[in-house]
Amino acid sequence: MNFLNHLTGATRVIAIVGDPIAQVKSPAGVTQALRERGRDAIVVPFHVATPDLPAFLAGVTAAKNFDGLIVTVPHKFDVTRVCAATTDRAAFLGAVNILRRDAKGGWFGDQVDGIGFVEAARAVGCKPEGRRALMAGAGGAGSAIALALLESGVGELAIHDDDTTRRDALIGRLRARHGGKVAVGSADPAGFDVVVNATPSGMRDGDPLPFDVSHLSRSAFVGDVITAPAVTPLIEAARRIGCHTQVGVGMFAAVCERMVDFLLADGPLAMNGQERG
Repeated sequence: MNFLNHLTGATRVIAIVGDPIAQVKSPAGVTQALRERGRDAIVVPFHVATPDLPAFLAGVTAAKNFDGLIVTVPHKFDVTRVCAATTDRAAFLGAVNILRRDAKGGWFGDQVDGIGFVEAARAVGCKPEGRRALMAGAGGAGSAIALALLESGVGELAIHDDDTTRRDALIGRLRARHGGKVAVGSADPAGFDVVVNATPSGMRDGDPLPFDVSHLSRSAFVGDVITAPAVTPLIEAARRIGCHTQVGVGMFAAVCERMVDFLLADGPLAMNGQERG
């Protein structure tokens, strides 16, 4: 991938914003995917703390060559405020992880973490239909994965989060659409067929495990959203038990494809490098 030799003043820019940012894998992968599909574009990471987010968003919105935003922790809820419009999925979740310019230069957002996770899980043999699922994490990624699991047909979804206010708010929204399938969960995975970590726990040495792995069933499917380390302590423990697993890098690859599709669906990048009016 030698796209740096082709950068010019005409290259379109996509920002990825988060705090922290060093762990993200999106810049190279999305850049390569865009260029393979004929777009002169590059993805650039920006480390932005929450207090500085409004100023950052104002700045990139003013820059005429910024065509998209990829959003990671902890900004997926806050960035919805800059969107002129969102998909129905993102509006329901109140969170976005990908934005593109609309025809008027505003931002149009979507949240594709959930569908990416389910697609990646299916690709390695997980069949969520009718299963009992337990998920830790009610943040931006967790909210999206929860909705996608329910839409994929799980029989039950229990949600665990140390922030009980955030957990209960998510459960309330999901129950409005999916009723009694949604319940309060815990760190105990006993009896669950699908177990998902959608928290940052496992990114740093010494992080506690998000679940009591001694209660994992060997037949359970265990997934993690964390991409660095590539194999988290949770996944290592699940594999020792004999569980089928999905690492965060697999989810990332599926999410990356969805992001590129979204960026190219409409707006400046969809014009394939043609002169814009």
